[in-house]
Amino acid sequence: MDISVTHVGSVALLQWNEGENRVNLDSLGRLNEILDELASIEGPLSLVLTGTGKFFCNGLDLERFGDKRDEFVATLHRFEQTVGRLLLFPAYSVAAINGHAFAAGALLSTAFDYRVMREDRGYWCMNEAEIGLALDERLWSILANRLPRSTAILAATTARRFSGPDALRSGIVEAVADEATVLSHAMEVAESMATLDRPTLGLHKRLIYGAEAAALGFTD
Repeated sequence: MDISVTHVGSVALLQWNEGENRVNLDSLGRLNEILDELASIEGPLSLVLTGTGKFFCNGLDLERFGDKRDEFVATLHRFEQTVGRLLLFPAYSVAAINGHAFAAGALLSTAFDYRVMREDRGYWCMNEAEIGLALDERLWSILANRLPRSTAILAATTARRFSGPDALRSGIVEAVADEATVLSHAMEVAESMATLDRPTLGLHKRLIYGAEAAALGFTD
C-alpha cells in the first residue's frame, strides 16, 4: 500500500499514491502504521496528508468488497476508529486536498485540524444519497461534529459537489489554493504549528473530541 512518509523539518508529509486512493483495510492499516510511528516521536511535530494527481481520496473501495459484507463492515469500523484516532492525534494535522474527496474521503478530510483545498479543480462530496449507500449514526456524527450543521445537512441530503470556493464559503475547509501551491500552503501551516506543546494539544483535543472519538470506537 503506497502511502509514503517524508520528514521535512518538523513536518511529516504523508503522500497517498494509489491513484483513486480508495479506503480499504490495507490503506487503513498503512495509515495507522504511520500514525504509530509518528506517535513515538518526541518533540516538535505536525503532519500533512495529501494525494497525487486527480484524487485526494475517492471513498470506500466498493469494487473490492463486492459481496464480501464481512470485509465491508470491518472496513467501516476500522475507518471510523481511524477518524477518531486522527481527531485525537497529539500533533497538529493538515489535509492538503489536491483533488476529489468523495464519501469516506470527504469524511476523512474532516478529521484534520486544518484543510486546504485546490480552488480550481476537484470536488468535496458526500455522494451516499446519490449512490444508495446510507450513512450510519457514527458516520453522520463525523459530519455533525466537524462541520456547520447547515453544511452537514446539505452535504448528506443533496450529494452536492462542493468546489474549493464553495467548500470555503460553507465552512468545510479553512483555505483554498491553486494547484501549484495547495501542498506548500499546507506545509507552511503545519510547520507553523509544529512547535505547539504536544501533550497540551493532545489534552485539548481530548476535551474537544474525546466523546466523538469514543463514539467512533477509538480507544487508546
